[in-house]
Amino acid sequence: MLGAVIASTLGFSAAVMADTGGLKVRITDANGNPVTNAKVMVSTPESLGSKEATTDAEGFVRLVGLYPSAKYTLVVEGNGYQTLNVDQVKVVSDKTFSLNYVLNSDQVEKIAVTGSRNYAQIDTTSSAVGVDITLDLTESLPTQRSYQSYLQIVPGVKPSPGNNPSSKSGVNYSDIPDARTGSAGSSSDNVYYIDGVNVTDNSSGTFGANFNSEIIQEQQVLTGGIPAKYAGGAGLVSRVITKSGSNDWHGSVNYYFQNDSLVSDYKHEEQEEKTFSNYDTAITLGGPIIEDELWFFASYQVKNEQQDVPDIINGGVARSVERDEKLGFAKITWQATDADLLTLTFFNDPTDISGTTDPNTLNNRDTARKQGGNNFKLDYSHTWDNLILNAGYNSHKSELSDVAANRDTRNNVAFLTGSPSKQDTQLGGDGQDVERHRDKDGFYINAEYFMYTNYGDHTFEVGYEYEENLSSSFQTYTGDGAQYASVNDGDAGITLGDYFGTGWTGSRSISSTDLARIKTAIQNSDDAARYTTLLDTNTDGSISDDELRALQFSSTAGNPTGDVNVYRIVLENASDLRFKSKGHAFYLQDNWTFENLTLTAGVRAEKWSHYASNGEKIFTFDWEYAPRLSVIYDLFGDGESKVWAFNGRYYDPIRTNMTSFAGNFSDTVRNEQVFVDGDWVTFRSRGAGDALFAPTTKTPYTDEIMLGYAQTLGDNMTLSVTYTERETRDILEDYDLGLYAEGGDYAGTGFQLPLHYFGFDEVPRTNYVIGTLEGGVRKYKGYEVTFRKLRSDNWQMLASFTHNDAEGNTNSDSNADFQGDWAALDPRAPNQYGKQPGNIEDQFKIAGSYFFDNGIEVGAVYNWNSGVRYSETWEIYGRHLPYMVETPYEYWGLEDTYIREGAVGSHTTPSYGTLDLRVKYTMDFDQYKAEFFLDVFNALDDQAVVREQDLYDGDGTFDFGDAMGWVEPRRFYLGARLSF
Repeated sequence: MLGAVIASTLGFSAAVMADTGGLKVRITDANGNPVTNAKVMVSTPESLGSKEATTDAEGFVRLVGLYPSAKYTLVVEGNGYQTLNVDQVKVVSDKTFSLNYVLNSDQVEKIAVTGSRNYAQIDTTSSAVGVDITLDLTESLPTQRSYQSYLQIVPGVKPSPGNNPSSKSGVNYSDIPDARTGSAGSSSDNVYYIDGVNVTDNSSGTFGANFNSEIIQEQQVLTGGIPAKYAGGAGLVSRVITKSGSNDWHGSVNYYFQNDSLVSDYKHEEQEEKTFSNYDTAITLGGPIIEDELWFFASYQVKNEQQDVPDIINGGVARSVERDEKLGFAKITWQATDADLLTLTFFNDPTDISGTTDPNTLNNRDTARKQGGNNFKLDYSHTWDNLILNAGYNSHKSELSDVAANRDTRNNVAFLTGSPSKQDTQLGGDGQDVERHRDKDGFYINAEYFMYTNYGDHTFEVGYEYEENLSSSFQTYTGDGAQYASVNDGDAGITLGDYFGTGWTGSRSISSTDLARIKTAIQNSDDAARYTTLLDTNTDGSISDDELRALQFSSTAGNPTGDVNVYRIVLENASDLRFKSKGHAFYLQDNWTFENLTLTAGVRAEKWSHYASNGEKIFTFDWEYAPRLSVIYDLFGDGESKVWAFNGRYYDPIRTNMTSFAGNFSDTVRNEQVFVDGDWVTFRSRGAGDALFAPTTKTPYTDEIMLGYAQTLGDNMTLSVTYTERETRDILEDYDLGLYAEGGDYAGTGFQLPLHYFGFDEVPRTNYVIGTLEGGVRKYKGYEVTFRKLRSDNWQMLASFTHNDAEGNTNSDSNADFQGDWAALDPRAPNQYGKQPGNIEDQFKIAGSYFFDNGIEVGAVYNWNSGVRYSETWEIYGRHLPYMVETPYEYWGLEDTYIREGAVGSHTTPSYGTLDLRVKYTMDFDQYKAEFFLDVFNALDDQAVVREQDLYDGDGTFDFGDAMGWVEPRRFYLGARLSF
């Protein structure tokens, strides 16, 4: 027998996953015999239509293309049998659940059936691991009101104050500390979608848009075992599906607020009491414009937060900060014919933030931010008997601009002696104003064909998408057009060699790797003879490295704060920089199920090109092919248990931050200068020709092996166990070929890399080349146990435990750092390999709620983690690098001050757990529902340490290992919502 049923379409990237799910229903009689030709119908008030089909000779029927909802009604009609009505059947996007129902003869007493009966939550045809975050869950739990905060209940997802959490092997560390999270707590490996619009920032890799959480119908989060139709990567994939209009009118009005009177006292003397208030109000409305043909859904939200930031040094209030957001959303759906559906979606998120709320940021280094933009998507689908074709266009616009509060010249002052405060080391303003725009445009077309045969059923999927990213910026320096890195006047007379050493407090901007550049600049300058006379102490007519190290710094002439001149960077000219990347992606996949076995085999191909500021194509990464294979076995053929194995590769395309590094062909030039005998000598120019892609540069990738087992435990309960191994290679970095290539400073040592490694015949005329980091690797191993109980019998729960081990010798992730500029930081250097900074090895999470018949519901979330790993570091160029030995020694034929043994990933912040509570009361009257809730965050008021100082010499305020960040005190949050 050969047949087919309707299937849903699934794209990638802009339409990265289907917005629909499915049900596999088996109908039998009281004796267990299949009921053929029974009509099965499903519908929900939250969807735009209904589906129906008839059972086959085995009693099976498949219903696909269903909009996610927990309020489906399933009706079964069979000749000679009672009509069966089942309420509260749940459909989750991109999953197919199995249901088994029994029809009773029309000669016996009628029996009522609810959706909880024989309902299994396991998709026995998929290897994808993750969580579907539904309205049932989020509206019952104490969570912040955003799709980013909802990620915190997902198993294995690490805490993130900045709302860009790491998952599994995703990098959770940056050596440039964020004002809020420090060195750990933010990942650039995630992918974020809102109704199929990719809102991931194309330069930073973090989320790039906000919207009203009231419009979320479902949020799918994938963390592993991802089939070829998904982009995937080292991090998680978050896909939000928004609500739509239907033939029923529905909407809501809400108001939520919080202020300092609802917050407990701070327990740590480093923190002062904050005065703040915030409110969040929104309206939603959806319904028919033309019944059964044209529907709409719209929302508008206003969020405002005002906060006094404490002065942790002097006490009192440092500054007041206001954040103002206005979030709009509109969706129109047109069922033009029974086979044609057109959807138009628009949302925007203009936001103004008057300053930073982190108390570790000094007032003089404060910045105001303007962010947000418009997003638009048009989708069209056509359905045949066994095929659905989807096509669409999407556009994402996002601004992310910063303006310095203090317009004075920036000056970072370093101290070798004394006990300076942070105010002593950070003088002047932030130093720059930057207008940034991160835009995406793209289109897609994809198709899914479902075929049922005597040898099993196939779901064939094929898709193509084009995406264009634009990253533009316009940067100006405040003050006198330069930024300084000086030395305290009390340390006047120090040498360049002293400056390279350890024991300093404050940031420096020259390292020993700059020695060769400085020497060349001095020798090629117009005053080379004068400089040689000054530095050539043995009078041999040249300047040796040791003689250059003896260069003294003592002059304060022209210094903006009267300190000793050492280094500055001057903005010679400013222009509007516009960089692009253009990507093509294609996938082909077959999901074949035969009896209890499902085999999913597919391949994903990606190709990206990068374009410079003048529009010239500067590099193309050729097609990369990522095969993915999974085998899933339904243990008993009833859809209630499975084992599976997955093996696949995920590519991590290079972001536009690297395009801007290699593609600046404009007039913007920044000159790095060192102070020599009363003059500023330029030793490096950043801008036009600063870097280029090496011809052999590869796309970073992560290979994953996963094994899993899942089992239903009675109605609406499941238990799953997974084991994952991942390895990330071909990691990207920038190289200084003046060091690494033949004839460079590392020539003849084990660190030397031949020119053919980069694909060159001769050393190019550029400061740096972007290439593949030789020897760079990150390895991850971990297991995860998850229990879930869906909402039924008055309660629901999601609980998980995750343990992992993450090691490696690099945290680079599409960023130009030091690992290709300094042998001591090379992945192959001593003491570089170790536990990954930023990793959290153990996590336990439990979230659930219980609802009483009187309208009261109590929810709770408890998250525990074993603490964040961090390294012993020192600061240079604003980066926190692993601490180095004071006495140089030889390794691989090169003498250097290598990383100190045990510096990398050797420390862990204390473990802690946080309990959050919600009490909600619901009143139903007529067609309306009123809800009132109280959230209590950190209910036990455990203000645990979440961040410790990683600078081994301290920063003038906190010594190494001192607590620098804590869980916020107990907070109450009040809200009300009226809906219909």
